[in-house]
Amino acid sequence: MIRSAQNAKVQETRALLRQTKRRKGAGAFVVEGVRLAREALLSGWPLRLALHTEELAAAEPRLLRELAARGATVELVSEAVMKAAADTQTPQGILLQLALQPPALPANLDFVLVLDGVADPGNLGTLLRSAAAAGCGAVLLAPGCADAYGPKVLRGGMGAHFRLPVLSQSWEEIAAVLAAHKLQPLLAAAGEGPAYYEHDLRQPLALLLGGEAHGASAAARALAPQPLHIPMPGGAESLNVAAAGSILLFEIVRQRASS
Repeated sequence: MIRSAQNAKVQETRALLRQTKRRKGAGAFVVEGVRLAREALLSGWPLRLALHTEELAAAEPRLLRELAARGATVELVSEAVMKAAADTQTPQGILLQLALQPPALPANLDFVLVLDGVADPGNLGTLLRSAAAAGCGAVLLAPGCADAYGPKVLRGGMGAHFRLPVLSQSWEEIAAVLAAHKLQPLLAAAGEGPAYYEHDLRQPLALLLGGEAHGASAAARALAPQPLHIPMPGGAESLNVAAAGSILLFEIVRQRASS
């Protein structure tokens, strides 16, 4: 049993949870809890290291055996070490290191979500969860977004990272993806353009959402000059970006199902 929080494996896990720079440099990230560990295992994602407590081992022996069989180094740690390493106040007993290796874009795309400066991890995680639930083909993160592999985003995504490609790209790369797949870019902008339900969303498209603080950037507007909006008869100035994005994603689902 690892009983020291100064252990090298524990320190690396802690750093990967807390530092974007370390995640990028090491090419790795960490998920916490049984649900995300199972999602990673089912997805076939490359595994590195699992730290777990005795309580977790008693409750989930099969999970630990499957992680080891898939190539993860499995290490028992004390409760105190788990609490020191974990990102949450009440750790769930397992931390799993994974290679930072997002899935490639599928050969055929007809529905993509592009996020522009969504810097709040909770909002980003919620949008990823909604995108996965709506059957979105990929999520492209323009400059200024939160790190998709930070712990709060991973928890909010509830496994979305293992079910669809989530890629950080430059605006030039995003434009190239949209052109290659002939996706019409549509920009959600408060009070601009037609109401979202008046627009034909059955065609191959890329939905662009601007960030919480400043809305759509000049680069987003240049890529998607055609805006649409969510009517708000209650007089609110705007919606939370995660709420707005979820409404629009499932309007796409509704229109395509009705056709």
